[in-house]
Formats: sequence, C-alpha cells, structure tokens
Amino acid sequence: MADITKDMTIGEILRINPDVAPILMEAGMHCLGCPSAQGESLEEAAMVHGMDIEELMGKINAL
Repeated sequence: MADITKDMTIGEILRINPDVAPILMEAGMHCLGCPSAQGESLEEAAMVHGMDIEELMGKINAL
C-alpha cells in the first residue's frame, strides 16, 4: 500500500485506503465526497477545519 502524505487530496487518500474515512469523519471532515475533497490537500483541509495536521497524520499512520 502506498504511503499517505499530508500533500495528498482526501480523494486520493480514500482511493488508497478507504479505511481512513472513519478517522476523517471522527475528526469533523464530513464532506468526503464534496468537490473540495478532490481538489485540496489533507493539510489544507485540516487547516480549514482548525485541526492539527500532525495529530491527524498520526491517527492515519496508526491504521
């Protein structure tokens, strides 16, 4: 499986590993299928949602 990075879009991440969806939903990113999920990086989305990207990446990498 490919490594997930904070520079990937949410859409890319979900194509690589759909099991990341519950982590993102729990973090407050409920619009996983919206156009923004296809165009902005995970880091950008975290910033918009006021999340700590390093904490979020830690949860994703622990999967």
